[in-house]
Amino acid sequence: MSQTSRAARVALTLRGSQYVLYAAVPMAVVGAVDASATVLAPLAAGLSAVQALAAAILLHRTIDYRLGRATRPGPVAVSPVVALTVASIVAFWPVTDPGDGSFAFAVTAVLTALVTALEPMLSAPATLAIVLGGWLVAAGPAIHADGSRFGPHLGLLVIPVVAILTERCTVWMVDVLRQLEDAQHVRAELAVAEERLRFARDLHDVAGRTLSVVALKAELAAQLGKRGRPEAVTEMLEVRRIAQDSLAELRAVVTGLRTARLDEELAGARSLLDAAGIACRVIGDGGGLGPRTRTTLGWAIREATTNVLRHSRAGECLIELDRAADGTVTLTMTNDGAAEARAAHGNGLTGLTERVTEAGGTVDAGPVPPDRFRVVVCLPATADTKEPA
Repeated sequence: MSQTSRAARVALTLRGSQYVLYAAVPMAVVGAVDASATVLAPLAAGLSAVQALAAAILLHRTIDYRLGRATRPGPVAVSPVVALTVASIVAFWPVTDPGDGSFAFAVTAVLTALVTALEPMLSAPATLAIVLGGWLVAAGPAIHADGSRFGPHLGLLVIPVVAILTERCTVWMVDVLRQLEDAQHVRAELAVAEERLRFARDLHDVAGRTLSVVALKAELAAQLGKRGRPEAVTEMLEVRRIAQDSLAELRAVVTGLRTARLDEELAGARSLLDAAGIACRVIGDGGGLGPRTRTTLGWAIREATTNVLRHSRAGECLIELDRAADGTVTLTMTNDGAAEARAAHGNGLTGLTERVTEAGGTVDAGPVPPDRFRVVVCLPATADTKEPA
């Protein structure tokens, strides 16, 4: 069984405190009735207690309705509370003195229980009409006995008004807590989705490049083997080495330890491209760059190298790193043999764009006539001041 969340416990406490207030209804009635009426006084107090309990149950349902968790309570749920309220008012008449205000106080108590239970599903005008009508019913006899003076009895309106405001605040706070809890669930789900995307992106970046080289090397070894050339053994040993390196990188991805170091990626790109028969030339280096900029450019070189191996028949590749006076860093990677390369971004370039955008930079990738493909990654000087994603 899962533990109840903190927000749910607070919401339950708020609602429970609202229900507890209904215990004040029979207590108010006991203080207002004439104790000398030995039979009718306990009956009136008992009716008010049952009415308060029924009103609390109805309030629970109407709050759920206001929060969107249940359907609107129908006449079957509302009628018993209304009937108990009317019965309680009738029972108060012989055991209270309408002229001294005890009747008004007792009637106000049960009517307040009724109106607060109904309020979550009523409009503001309907609530106001019930409050004013209930006040006239409760205070009418006392007003008549006092010579039709309304002033001394207006204070009774404070009771239902305060009760309604308390109930509204309770419902509002419960709703806020519910929204907060829902937002936390959404945040957790987004975090999981983001981690899945990160893992998929890292897996693509790590596996795509090395598997492309393995495929090229294996094809070369097969051709050499058909001709009976001893170099086939050397090529297959190279395939094994690359596969072992790829397996180590995949393990690092699974454990979350994989990072892209710029110097290592430059050396790795040159090695893999040379192994695939592609002349690679590097201009510039990553000296003086911040850690996040170096990491982002490392991933860019990895992805661009994968594209060269998988989507072109390149014979040469040029990698240029340029740092402007304002601190902006630009990586340009150009290869030939891309006459049939697609201009649209695949999963790899999409993932690279996400990484670079998180660092505040831009990616521009596309064909360059007659047969070249160029990837340009531009990172601002502020890339290393941004929080890592």
